[in-house]
Amino acid sequence: MPINRKIKNIALALVLSASCPVAFAASAPSGVIQPANNDVANTASLQRGARNFVNYCMGCHSAKYVRYSRLAADLGLTEAQVIENLMFTGEAIHDTMQVALPEDAAARWFGVVPPDLSLIARARGTDYVYSFLKSFYLDPKRPTGVNNLVLPGTSMPHVLWELQGYQAAVYDGESDPAHDAVHKKFKGFELAQPGALTPAEYDQFVRDTVNFLDYISEPMQLERRNLGFSVLGFLLVFFLLAFLLKKEYWKDVK
Repeated sequence: MPINRKIKNIALALVLSASCPVAFAASAPSGVIQPANNDVANTASLQRGARNFVNYCMGCHSAKYVRYSRLAADLGLTEAQVIENLMFTGEAIHDTMQVALPEDAAARWFGVVPPDLSLIARARGTDYVYSFLKSFYLDPKRPTGVNNLVLPGTSMPHVLWELQGYQAAVYDGESDPAHDAVHKKFKGFELAQPGALTPAEYDQFVRDTVNFLDYISEPMQLERRNLGFSVLGFLLVFFLLAFLLKKEYWKDVK
């Protein structure tokens, strides 16, 4: 294959990989994808997110690339706190966050094995995950009784219904007599049954959970950012010294 063609193929692959989150967002109705506004530097939020994940997600989803010992180090927790509050499947502090649900049973119950969530925030984007957890709505046609606007036809039940409650999707519809059809445009959600949390509290619950998923997708990201600032600071100081040195060398050159 010619070199120019190889370069073009590589460039195309990079463009497509970078545009994946945009494609996922474009598949959802306008206004459904919302900004997560999470902050992986917020340790308290990460601690709450870890609690949410092990209590509501790990029944079906694993995070097999993350070790409990890493959580203790990064989240400001002692190993005893992690063992007592977050370790429900592992036997040792250095174990990874594996799911207890057997894959064959999961495939039989849900029709598909629930995916590992270690890299979901990097693969789909935090805005996508945040919006997905907020976009379940009542749909009696679905086996679980709910559907999702961000991922229509999802096999995942609304596991957070006790917290959020149930909501209905509201549409603006216009009749088209010529084709005997109705064109629907998503308008918003309407709370049909309140949950244990208020909408604001549920938003924070989801944001903490997404924040934790963002953290486990790249535990080194804070260190990488801090290192980047240090490198930029070094380059700035080096540039100033080099500039002053250049002026000193050339001061007698007319």
